[in-house]
Amino acid sequence: MATTDFGRTVRRWRDRVAPEAAGLPSAGHRRAPGLRREELAMLAGISVDYVTRLEQGRARNPSEQVVEALGRALRVSPDEREHLFRTAGLVPPGRGTVPAYIAPSVHRMLDRLTATPVAVSDASWTLLLANPLYTALMGERHGRQRNGAWRAFLGGNDRVRHTPESRRALETAVTADLRTAAGRYPADQHLRRLIAELRAGSARFAELWDAGTVGHHEASRKTIDHPQVGPMTLDCDVLTVAGSDLRIMVYTAEPGTADAQRLELLAVLGPQPLIENPHTS
Repeated sequence: MATTDFGRTVRRWRDRVAPEAAGLPSAGHRRAPGLRREELAMLAGISVDYVTRLEQGRARNPSEQVVEALGRALRVSPDEREHLFRTAGLVPPGRGTVPAYIAPSVHRMLDRLTATPVAVSDASWTLLLANPLYTALMGERHGRQRNGAWRAFLGGNDRVRHTPESRRALETAVTADLRTAAGRYPADQHLRRLIAELRAGSARFAELWDAGTVGHHEASRKTIDHPQVGPMTLDCDVLTVAGSDLRIMVYTAEPGTADAQRLELLAVLGPQPLIENPHTS
């Protein structure tokens, strides 16, 4: 019963989200006023088939990550988020877990920054939301690649070019962030597993973690090697949303430079389609 109610709820709430409110074009004929299934799937980062099966009650027991992602895509309120978890047969994450809720005000801010690459991550550096220009800049990220700490120590094929100094600064800041998050959210099992995986798989992380390394992210300039438009050197600022530990990464180019021209070209090209889609529901 719970999962059937979940699908019905997702279907009803999908109808009430205007495409323009989710940063999508509203042109063309629409049989319903809200989001199409493929649009909801894209915003939530899951397959259209899985959304269909959830709405029809054929898919059972959606994970916390799926429920959270659908809630963000549907722009639910805190009370609606709790209802969505309960209709999925799950207990809403408590106060001891890393917050993943994005307030409507943060959504609106991102909607207005269409010409600026912007992404939102939680306190464990898991990507929650990215605007199309950020995705075009950094590429699609799925699974473990959505976590910045995992990419820093265990991942590969990142488009950001690093010097030895910038790499050390990144590793130090990320380790310190995870230590802070672990102390602030002791009940978060996902965070515990991430830290255990990093300690087991990265000697560098284990060294920094065991040494009690402290640090913080600072404004920096990053060079991104983009496969279509070439290298771009951009200013990167990390903003924090008070009370939620959300991190907003904003990339900007100095006006009148070749970097600014490349960023404008990238905005025209948009995210490039993948040859293969590694994401599964």
